Formats: sequence, structure tokens, C-alpha cells
Amino acid sequence: MKKWEVNIRRVVPYVPGEQPKGEKILKLNTNENPYPPAPGVRRALQEMDYGRFRKYPDPAAEELVNCLADYHHVERNRVFVGVGSDDVLAMAFLSFFNSEKPLLFPDVSYSFYKVWAELFGIPYEAVPLDETFRIRPRDYDRENGGVIFPNPNAPTGLLLGLEQVEDMVRHNQDSVVIVDEAYIDFGGRSALELLGRYENLLVVRTFSKARSMAGMRIGFAIGSRELIRALHDVKYSFNSYTMNMPSLALGAESVKDEAYFRKTIGKIVDTREKAKKRFGSLGFSFPDSMANFILVKHEKVPAEELFEALQKEGIYVRYFKQPRLENYLRITIGTDEEMERLFAFLEDYLKEHGAVQAW
Repeated sequence: MKKWEVNIRRVVPYVPGEQPKGEKILKLNTNENPYPPAPGVRRALQEMDYGRFRKYPDPAAEELVNCLADYHHVERNRVFVGVGSDDVLAMAFLSFFNSEKPLLFPDVSYSFYKVWAELFGIPYEAVPLDETFRIRPRDYDRENGGVIFPNPNAPTGLLLGLEQVEDMVRHNQDSVVIVDEAYIDFGGRSALELLGRYENLLVVRTFSKARSMAGMRIGFAIGSRELIRALHDVKYSFNSYTMNMPSLALGAESVKDEAYFRKTIGKIVDTREKAKKRFGSLGFSFPDSMANFILVKHEKVPAEELFEALQKEGIYVRYFKQPRLENYLRITIGTDEEMERLFAFLEDYLKEHGAVQAW
């Protein structure tokens, strides 16, 4: 090893979902929304004055912050925005998890939590889910340097009811509790309802899933004035201009079209529930997902085998080769037509391998 290599930070990075290219690819591996953003987003993009791009964007992101504050009925100084929820969460890790006590998060959860903890030198403990992949709130009732968990959880899709979420926040008022709500729009009540009662609670959301804007990288957090002020202090110490001008404008436009937002969510939820029945009829088992994906396993065919067979067919799903998940596939909910292509292949493949009864 060269002398200068000794000072390089060694980390195990997060592995993002594959981004395949091709006309006949069916991409069900990264939980993107299969429908386009709200029509107003397209109009705003077409009418955008590209001459503005020569100037820096607004570091305070007022256009988007104001829209989000109005939409969620909170004060402007309780909203923080960033380049996707990953950026917001990374800022939160830097801002709030500076104790010698361990940060707590589920062992089967968003794998970026462990990456950030190790990157920033934060002690942590991955708390085991129970045998049915559920979070046990009582496991978090102990000394800690912070708590973070997704709700619904990923990749399980399981939802904690709002009473259980409040129970976890109430028992951890000496540390910051972050509820990562990337998928909350697809089912369940948001922890935003609890913000008036708990100053230590931060709720993080994204435009990447329900709002069909993963490519624009927009995320935000809502919390107490003190938490948001701390996030801004870290942001301005790191990068003042985190969000680009188009993202600010198009994100604000997306928030304005509530009818389209609800319609799109409704279609995904309807397809998800139909998909559960189809998976069940083919011999798959799965947690009862309340997100825009389903975590499935087949009793007779190994997940890795199915993953490889699907990929050869141009159908991409997510396979996690790690403890507790090695026999599961996470499958994003697409359109009805996309899901029909998936199920047609699965039916043929499972029949051919004697893993399902012929119709």
C-alpha cells in the first residue's frame, strides 16, 4: 500500500438498484412510479426560461418550501428540502446523531442507514425485526443516540400504525427520532400528525415515489423549528446550493395538483392489491405490503433462480443476497399491463418447473 493510500477513508458503499437500458425492458427493481408526473410539471418544464440557468438557484428554496408548508399546513421554518430524501437523511445523520450512544434502526431496512453511520463514524445497532419482519417498538425503549426507521418499512412494505409510531417517539424523547416516510402515501397515516406534540420528531418524505419525480431528486423534512434550524446550519456549512432551479420549480408545480396525485396513488394501490392475489395463486408468500412494492418468496423455487430467469426475459426485480432476505425478491408495482407481463412469465416458468399447478 502506498503511503497516501493509508489516509483514504474505507467504506462499504450503498448499492443502488440496476438501471437497465433497452426498449423491451420491464423495470420493476427500484420502486419508481410507472405513471408520469402531474401535467402541470410538463407545462412548467416547456415554459421554463432556460436563461435563468446562468444564475445560482435560491439557497433557501423558498418557492418549494412555501408550497410544501402550505400543503402540509405548517410554518415555513419547519420545512427543509434537499436533493432527494437521501440528501435530507444524510444531513440529518450529520446534524443529530453525534452521541457516543448507538443509533438504533431495524436490521432489515433501508441499507443506506448503515452506510451513513459508518461513513460518519456514528455508533449504531441494527435491531432485529421479529420473525414476521415486524418492528417491535419495545426493542427501542433503551438508551440510544437516536432512532430512525422507515414507515412503511423497506423492503418489507409493512406498516406501523400511528399509535405504535407515537409510542416509539414518546419513549425516546431524549434523542431525535426520524420517521422515513418514502412510501407513506401508498397506505397509512403520516407521523406528521404527531409533530405538534414532539419536538424531537423529524418526518422525512420524497417526491421519488408517489409524485413520479425520482429523476428530479427532491426530498424534504418537516419537524420542529429547532431541528430544521440545525439542518440548515449543516447544509450551509456543506453546500449552500443543494437544489437546482428546475427541481425547485417543477417540485412546486407537482404539489399543486392534488387530484392527479390521488388518482395516481389510487391506481397503484389497486394494482398492488390485485398483484397480491396473483402472487398468492402462484404459490408465493409475502408480508402484507402497504408500499408500492411487494417482497415475495416462492416455496419451491429459490429467489436467486427466479431473479436470473426474469432478468434473461428483460424483467428486472430486486434481489438482496443478504441474511434473512436471501430467498426473497422485491418487486415494484407497475401498471396493470406491466404486471400482466410479469405474471405471464411467472406462470409459464413455474409450470415448466413443476412449481405451480397448470390452469
